Amino acid sequence: MTSASPASSPDAASLSAALDRIRAIVGPNGLLTAPEDMAPYLSEWRGRFKGNSPAVVRPASTEEVAAVVKICAEAGIPVVPQGGNTSLVGGSIPYEEGREIVISLSRMNRIRGIDTLNYTMTVEAGVVLKTAQEAAKDKDRLLPMSLGAEGTCQIGGLISTNAGGINVLRYGNMRDLVLGLEVVLADGRIWNGLRSLRKNNTGYDLKHLFIGAEGTLGIVTAAVLKLYPRPRQAETAFIAVPSPAAAIELLARLREASGDAVAAFELMSRRCLEFALKHVAGTIDPLSEPSPWYVLTELTAGTQSDAFRETVEAALGEAFEAELATDATIAQSETQANQLWFIREAIVEAQKFEGGSIKNDVSVPVSRVAEFIERAEAAVAAACPGIRPTPFGHVGDGNIHFNLSQPEGADTAAYLARWDEICHVVNEVIFDLDGSISAEHGVGRFKKDEMPVIKSPVEFDLLRAMKAALDPKGLLNPGKMLP
Repeated sequence: MTSASPASSPDAASLSAALDRIRAIVGPNGLLTAPEDMAPYLSEWRGRFKGNSPAVVRPASTEEVAAVVKICAEAGIPVVPQGGNTSLVGGSIPYEEGREIVISLSRMNRIRGIDTLNYTMTVEAGVVLKTAQEAAKDKDRLLPMSLGAEGTCQIGGLISTNAGGINVLRYGNMRDLVLGLEVVLADGRIWNGLRSLRKNNTGYDLKHLFIGAEGTLGIVTAAVLKLYPRPRQAETAFIAVPSPAAAIELLARLREASGDAVAAFELMSRRCLEFALKHVAGTIDPLSEPSPWYVLTELTAGTQSDAFRETVEAALGEAFEAELATDATIAQSETQANQLWFIREAIVEAQKFEGGSIKNDVSVPVSRVAEFIERAEAAVAAACPGIRPTPFGHVGDGNIHFNLSQPEGADTAAYLARWDEICHVVNEVIFDLDGSISAEHGVGRFKKDEMPVIKSPVEFDLLRAMKAALDPKGLLNPGKMLP
């Protein structure tokens, strides 16, 4: 995909002088200019967005980030902050004209501290999520953010996109896990808001301006994150259900029966499972008979108890009697639980082997998930006969990855050329159900042109006013989120 960057840039001499100043700050290893060195930073993993840049800067401290941003502000050079580059909407990729400098936070990867009594950890933006999870685990604490890219994605990117994942139902989005931030502003000043307080009513809560802002208002360099007690027992179940409506009713019953101990609740269609069984080695079919829909759920408790498992089993028994479930298996070990969760991971991998796949990361109120799936499947089938919907995802919080594989035998390029058209069909259903066209992946370049449509004039004016106030020159991640 190509599109024009709205940002301007200085002449070659001014750019060269700025890069010399930046090199003096970050050192030769902190400035990449060779095409082969920059290549990994200029394309997102799906390959939908590819850009160009005169340089990739890799500062190693907040002070270096601030100094680089100040130089760029003085020279009028736009910048693109980048974390683990796992974005699915092009938010971390520069435009094709090559006017923007990429600022990668990957070298800022220190865990500054863990306070076990306050249940917090302070980490730099470049810390990989898996590393942060393990550091918390070493202190017998839980960092509950968990998603498929956790071995690559970085804390700064997760904050800047307000990432979700499988545990949102129990612990919330990234916004709910952040207590404090350190941010480099558009003029190079550093705002130190690294507070670890749960209560602080002294004016505007500034951190929320930068969470989910995709680097358009400031560059997150560090954060204070909430930790939780580690669960001592987890019950993982794979359940056959007759319909999405039955799954939603089952969710409500499990929440009530367990005292709201449901940590994750994932829905997937039979087609999703068949794709995974066909294409991803190690995928199992856990139940003896096929079902049109499945739920993968995990419930956790703070103590080890036979009574907790009995509660889960009793709730499932009642679901069978109410015809909300037709079959189920509960993992008997951690190994079996991992096998069940591998199915969920394999679904994402398997779709690429079925030709072109048009992706939709959407959300609706949980009570309207079943209605959305029914209406959206009918709408896309009418627009593209033979299309193969593969809905799955975090239905416990209303987030459905409504992905659409091409009709069998279709021309992949021709099908993918209809991406915007097909997404518009899905979005029309979303708008009618008071949902969101971006549940957890962000807006980036991919969905920015929809913003004036989905936001009221007043809300859109407020968004632009914040951008103008915090980035008056428009140099922070220009052309992302706001058209």
